[in-house]
Amino acid sequence: MSRIGKKPIEIPKGVSVEVGKDNLVTIKGPKGTLSQQVHPDIKVIIENGILTIERPTDQKRHKAMHGLYRALLNNMIIGVTQGYKIDLEVVGVGYKANVNNNVLELGLGYSHAIFFALPKEISATTLTEKGKNPIITLQGIDKQLLGQVAAKIRSLRKPEPYKGKGIKMLNEVLRRKAGKTASKK
Repeated sequence: MSRIGKKPIEIPKGVSVEVGKDNLVTIKGPKGTLSQQVHPDIKVIIENGILTIERPTDQKRHKAMHGLYRALLNNMIIGVTQGYKIDLEVVGVGYKANVNNNVLELGLGYSHAIFFALPKEISATTLTEKGKNPIITLQGIDKQLLGQVAAKIRSLRKPEPYKGKGIKMLNEVLRRKAGKTASKK
């Protein structure tokens, strides 16, 4: 049973939710506008500032879509009111990160710098303090896009298990491996 799908979503003040033709849900808020196509079987109902989602049957696929679309619409409402933020840490001696005109420039120990063009919906800042690892802060209203961009940046140099060098989420805990030990004679 879909417990998530049954939860109603309270629409905050300053946010407007419209259900257009072909079940296209558009959410406008102080930070921007997001839209999501909802499957035609799923009903989106707005009454008295509360958004609810209903499914036609108890089939497995309807239950799955019920929870999915409720979570997506809730994430959109949070995005247009508060926004989302992901911090990435660049770990490694000589590794660098800079942002110029929405292009992220990364020095990750390769023979060349990597230039990563960010989508216009995502804004990035970098913080480099002496003696600390550079931190990349990504901000946006679309949780899906933000997570996808963060995963793509992380994939440019995944953290390795021996020294932990690479790009990782700020609070990510890595499983470390023991290195080689000296041989016994």
